[in-house]
Formats: sequence, structure tokens, C-alpha cells
Amino acid sequence: MNRIILTGALFLTLIAGVAMAAQAPVMLDIGANAPDFDLPGVDGKNYKLADFADSSVLVVIFTANHCPTAQAYEDRIKQIAGDYKDKGAAVVAISCNDPLAVRLDELGYSDMGDTLEEMKIRATERKFNFPYLYDGKTQGVSIAYGPVATPHVFIFNKERKLQYTGAIDNNEDPNKVKKSVARDAIEALLAGQEVTVKKVKPFGCSVKWADKRSTVQKGFADWAKEPVSVNEIDINGVREIMKNNSGKLRLVNVWATWCGPCVIEMPELVNINRMYRARAFEMVTISADNPDKKNDVLAFLKDKQVSCTNYVIKNDDRPAFVDTVDKSWQGAIPYTIIIKPGGEVLYRHEGVIEPLEVKKAIVGYLGRYYF
Repeated sequence: MNRIILTGALFLTLIAGVAMAAQAPVMLDIGANAPDFDLPGVDGKNYKLADFADSSVLVVIFTANHCPTAQAYEDRIKQIAGDYKDKGAAVVAISCNDPLAVRLDELGYSDMGDTLEEMKIRATERKFNFPYLYDGKTQGVSIAYGPVATPHVFIFNKERKLQYTGAIDNNEDPNKVKKSVARDAIEALLAGQEVTVKKVKPFGCSVKWADKRSTVQKGFADWAKEPVSVNEIDINGVREIMKNNSGKLRLVNVWATWCGPCVIEMPELVNINRMYRARAFEMVTISADNPDKKNDVLAFLKDKQVSCTNYVIKNDDRPAFVDTVDKSWQGAIPYTIIIKPGGEVLYRHEGVIEPLEVKKAIVGYLGRYYF
């Protein structure tokens, strides 16, 4: 299975003992030479500045998978790359974020984080027509250029002197764009003219420099302190849960302490809950353990930090319970179902979930953008 989001324990293991030096990159000045780079791309190749020597104009865009603003600009970046490919302007995108500096609750508008593997998936799904490079390991190239937000564009002339830096246009909502300053700069350079507007402040998500890993540690520490409880529920209560009159997208997971696959997938569900719960989303778990095992259920939930709404079913008629949850459910656990407000089923899966599929279903409903 394609497991993308790291569990809390693994995440903390990776970052434990790593000394972080606070970064204070300085944005490249107009007229400065383009810093060289040698970075891996999503296509398996490494790209250097010299690989774009034949282009009269070079457009370098620092961006990120998870950022809602950056996602809103993906189509526009593709359009720029396609429109100017045969006119002498090359576009290259660089992911500048350290994946280990991105908190789970910063991923609420995305189905993916900023690792190279996730970049490959995004580039394939979105059919990127430009090189998409990874600088998250050392962030050396990003530090040299100095982006302050994602996306942040740097446009160079034939001599690779910086002629424009900043925003792509005036609004992240494509329906409200009145001026595309990046396109104006490209057009001017291709026509051999001076770029009149050389700087426009970028707008978007802050760059996740490595020194922000401490905020990830704090997030996991804070989540570990959240209270965890479990209550008993009967068939009528289950029926009300499945009606979902909460106004939120509701994920319901049926599991048991004696179910190995249930135990395996629970950390992923906890991650998903932490990603989206700040939006119109909630998670409910229903344990199929016998009610007299309630203390064991609670102990497991506390151990896995399942700080959402948790129940244990007290009805002995298991076929009736299965039908009440979902008549399409065959009865095997784990069983995960996502219900829209009003009761319509958005997603259902019997067995261990594929996390990316679940996240895509959630984001597909909640939306990727904040506008």
C-alpha cells in the first residue's frame, strides 16, 4: 500500500536529535545572477541551470504540493509553460519546503505533503508540462534564491540576470485576476524590452524551512495530551450517526482490538483526523468489541491518541448492526465509510484503507482552496 503520511512515532523518530539552524534567506536582488542548481526531478532526472541555456527567458517558480495557494496556481503555471515553450521561455518549478517541517494540521487543503514521492504523484495526476524539482532535502537552492511564499516566481533574461521577482498575478482566485505581472515580464523580455514592473510581493503559504521542524514536534506533543474517551452506543444511536445531521463531512470507522488490520490502520486514521478536523470534518470510531471490554478499548484508543468521538457497540445483534451502518457492508472489519451531511455516502471501504484514496475523497468534497 502507498503510505504517504508518516505516523507520529516515525515522524518523531526521524526528527529526534537533529539540530536545526534557523534560516533567514535573503531574496535575490534584481540584476543578480541566477544561482546554479543540481536537483532531482519527478521524472527521475537531475536538472542543472545549464540545462535551460537554450532558452532566452528562464522562469523559476518556487512552489509546494500542500499549499492551497500553490495548488490554485498549478493550471496557470501549466498555461505559462505551454504558451511560451516554443517562444523561447522555459519554466521550472522547485519544491522548496522541508517535508519534515510541515505539520499535519497544515495539510488540511491537500491530499499530499511535500516529499519527492508525493511530488511525483501530483505531477502525474496534474500532467505537469514543466520540470518539477525537489529541494526539500537541504533547501540549499531555495536559500540561495530566497523565496518568501509559495508560489514565488523569479524571471531571468538570456544572461540569467534577475529581471522580475514576486507574484504570478494579482489574485489566487483565477476568476479575479486582472493583471498577470509574470506574463508581462516574460513578454517584455522576449520582445527585447525592459521589464517595467520588477517586483510584486508574492502571496501564499510561508516556506517551511528546516528550523520549523520544532513546530512539528510541538504539534505531536500537544496532540498526545488531548483527552480520549469512549462511550457505549446502541443501534438507534448508530442510526443517528449514519444520518449525519452534523453539517460536517463524517468519517466512521468500525474496528476492534482483536482485529489485526484495524490496529494497523488506526494511526493513519488519526493522521487523517488531525489533517482535516479544523475544517468541516469529523471522525467517529465504533468498536465492535463486547461492552465488557470497554476498558481495553479505551486503553487502546489512548495508546493511539484517538482523540475523536469513540463508541463501543452494546448491541448483540451483529447483522442488524452491520445493516444499520451500511447495507452495502458485507460485515468484515475494519470498515470505513465517509458520509456527507444529510447521509449520502461519499466513500466506503471494507478492509485496511488506502490513505491516499481516503484523503482524496475528503479533499474532493471539502475543496482545495480557501477562496
